[in-house]
Amino acid sequence: MTASGLIIAAPRSGSGKTTITLGLQRALVRRGLTVRGLKCGPDYIDPAFHAAATGAPSANLDSFAMPPALLRQIAGEAAAESELVIAEGSMGLFDGVPGPEGATGASADIAALLGWPIVLVIDVSGQAQSAAAIALGCMHYDPRIRIAGVILNKVASERHGRLVGQGMARIGLPVLGALPREASLILPERHLGLVQAGETADLQARLEALADAVTAAIDLDALVAAAAATTLPPPGPAARPLPAPGRRIAIARDAAFSFVYPHVEAGWRAQGAALVPFSPLADEAPPEDCDACWLPGGYPELHAARLAGAARFLSGLRAFAETRPVHGECGGYMVLGRSLTDADGVAHAMAGLLGVETSFATRKMNLGYRRAVLQADGPLGAAGSALTGHEFHYATIAATGEDEAFATVTDPHGAAPKPAGSRRGLVTGSFFHAIAVAQ
Repeated sequence: MTASGLIIAAPRSGSGKTTITLGLQRALVRRGLTVRGLKCGPDYIDPAFHAAATGAPSANLDSFAMPPALLRQIAGEAAAESELVIAEGSMGLFDGVPGPEGATGASADIAALLGWPIVLVIDVSGQAQSAAAIALGCMHYDPRIRIAGVILNKVASERHGRLVGQGMARIGLPVLGALPREASLILPERHLGLVQAGETADLQARLEALADAVTAAIDLDALVAAAAATTLPPPGPAARPLPAPGRRIAIARDAAFSFVYPHVEAGWRAQGAALVPFSPLADEAPPEDCDACWLPGGYPELHAARLAGAARFLSGLRAFAETRPVHGECGGYMVLGRSLTDADGVAHAMAGLLGVETSFATRKMNLGYRRAVLQADGPLGAAGSALTGHEFHYATIAATGEDEAFATVTDPHGAAPKPAGSRRGLVTGSFFHAIAVAQ
């Protein structure tokens, strides 16, 4: 079985893609379909919501950071294990970075690669027939893709909906549904996006409410009919997974540490590694029977005082690092450092395994793709190995300390290479989130 697929995309961020995607996924599951969700681009949070809505795993598809073989593998597995894939775009449909055609990180790249039509979500607040001009531009901007229909969001009234519909009829674009302006359709957010699925109160009730709203407002039969068969790229050399940092990997997993890409964990398991979770917030140390420790990104800045007081976790982490590799990504890097200053300006002592001091009181958004070249042998590969990934954080570095750099990083916009992260002994860390081995 190879499922058909659709991408729910929008002309810009904030149009309602996520809530509508989740409502569609849950509504179609309620109809008895086997549905899988996928997320275009680098995003840790939305796939967890997809998994909650569908009851099946979700993953990411990233045309910039992932080689074609990895895209084929992830999309092929999702299509083979479902009847319908409902993928969610990121940002605006065509938003990406400089790169060869098909490798810019834009959601349109994924639609073109896999042959999935696009259902465009347009926030029509503050406009009527003019929304059709935006849709028309999206229809013709990229000849590789096909827009199968549009879902109108934040419709103020029946009259408003009719006016918008007149514009869409003029350009020949089917309106598959129209959702009213409704505050209950908004999921709670924080500084890096939605509050995580595991922390969202009454998540199942919220998903049911989204499904009810979508069922009432969208022609689900027409939406399913708009999906097209998945066209996988031709087979090529197998994708090289990120190296597993150990055979038994102690991985921090709780409300402070949760940002790990599903395909990364799957790749480690495929290499024979076992992932052993532990909770720093519960004051648990890395299990002694593990040979590597991984501190993912997440929200340690929201739990800084609790982490600073987790004596068993901190002492156990320090003891672990004396004989075995420890790596921290983003939030994990902050916890490996000397101190973390919270949003109120209070400095909290962290593990002190690296000399970096970070601050969430002095905030600056750092966002974008990165290519990292490792400066020494370590958990993610040998010196000189190149990885693709991204940064997304608001924390700033108050002091770098005296440690050597973990990697040299560049971005797709031509910035000069610069040192990033820290390494000391068996401990490494940086704000860089690794996605794949660079090709």
